[in-house]
Amino acid sequence: MAPIRGVLQLQGDITKESTAEAIISHFSADGQEKAQLVVCDGAPDVTGVHEMDEYMQHQLLVSALSIATVVLETGGSFVAKIFQGNATGLLSTQMKIFFNKFDIYKPPSSRSSSIESFVVCSDFCLPPGYIPQVINTARDDIRVLAQKTGSDVNRHLVPFIACGDLDGHNNHSEDESDASGELQDDIKYDYDGIMSDEIYPQEFKGSYEELKINHTSCQ
Repeated sequence: MAPIRGVLQLQGDITKESTAEAIISHFSADGQEKAQLVVCDGAPDVTGVHEMDEYMQHQLLVSALSIATVVLETGGSFVAKIFQGNATGLLSTQMKIFFNKFDIYKPPSSRSSSIESFVVCSDFCLPPGYIPQVINTARDDIRVLAQKTGSDVNRHLVPFIACGDLDGHNNHSEDESDASGELQDDIKYDYDGIMSDEIYPQEFKGSYEELKINHTSCQ
């Protein structure tokens, strides 16, 4: 890519930790310099198998989102390419953990036969107690990664963000608390679409009924 005046260019794979660290390093560690907008237009080499392409694209999205949670300022926006499929409702729930506003947009320039669309998320807000982490579902043991920060919020949310795993929530005891000593009963996932989705086990549907995200305060 030809140089662009005023633009810092990095070439790398955003699913690699070294690339994520290179991006994050250009923002101040004290949090005073943050991005207002993060855009991800990356896509994998498509196979023609929609389910596989959607899955691989979602891995890129998770990597981009995890970087965004580190560099975005409160109230910031996130735009990323997706391959729209059966998991759109789950994707909406995952994005709404961090953004108060979520939409899926298909530009007029995109072919009608293409499953390409874009998530447009705004009003970024970290859930209280969540510590941003760079997530790579192909490289990391997600549950081990979620425990590294010592945050119960991460232990509950990171597996769900990475792959829709609810075990982090289901396995916690009633007396568990976050670093502040307060119970995490207000952490819930607001997603009703799964209740009519036949592919999800009934026990997972019961977990969704108990969960809802609280965005009343930002970190």
